[in-house]
Amino acid sequence: MINTLLELKEVSYKNKNNFTLNKLSLRIKSGEKIALLGKSGAGKTTLISILNGTLKPNKGRVKLFNTEFDKLNLHQKIRISTIWQDLRLIEDLSAEQNVNCGLLGKQSFLFAFKNLLNISSFNKAHQYMQVCNLKKSIFSKNIRKISGGQKQRVAIARSLIQESDILLADEPFNNLDPKLTSNIKNLLLITKNKNKIKVPNTTLISLHRLDLLDGFNRIIGMKNGEILFDLEKTKLKKYHLNKIY
Repeated sequence: MINTLLELKEVSYKNKNNFTLNKLSLRIKSGEKIALLGKSGAGKTTLISILNGTLKPNKGRVKLFNTEFDKLNLHQKIRISTIWQDLRLIEDLSAEQNVNCGLLGKQSFLFAFKNLLNISSFNKAHQYMQVCNLKKSIFSKNIRKISGGQKQRVAIARSLIQESDILLADEPFNNLDPKLTSNIKNLLLITKNKNKIKVPNTTLISLHRLDLLDGFNRIIGMKNGEILFDLEKTKLKKYHLNKIY
């Protein structure tokens, strides 16, 4: 039996007198590769923020591993990792220090202190950075001194090093050229890979580009804070897309 990892029941979220999510229900099961589609303002980022606990719904329930989100401990919460659209990197740190920040939930205060002082081990961070096609020449550079595409991949490496069970990603292919987009998409969607690193078995990725849908097995379409369709990739038709674009 396939396990339900994340569940929303009748969730609504109101922001600035408008509902950005309206009575939304959703189940995410182990092993699913979900593409989340919709125009800007459809509610995709809000949905991701509800799913990872960054935002609390005004109404409805959120469960992770069949436990109410408010009752989860830190060890359970770090089983979800997120790639944010605005990246949320720490500009005072180097690229490798930013990637190491993905380990903070599993490490002690001493590790955090050493990372801040730039004296911690970066071996694992370097491994994940190389998998994300980042060159050694930028490992120790301040995050302000690298390109937008490099920052994007630093954020991806930081999420992957967390070795979570569920990955939520908000437009993770921004700033990447076609070849890098293909490489990173394959990395995020293929659990078993030649790089011998752990990649989350379950993913939900918001997209604008329809040409990137290969590799996903479930497609969710959103508009005005509501889910207009939720179906297997093989059943997606043009008329479904016309509902949201």
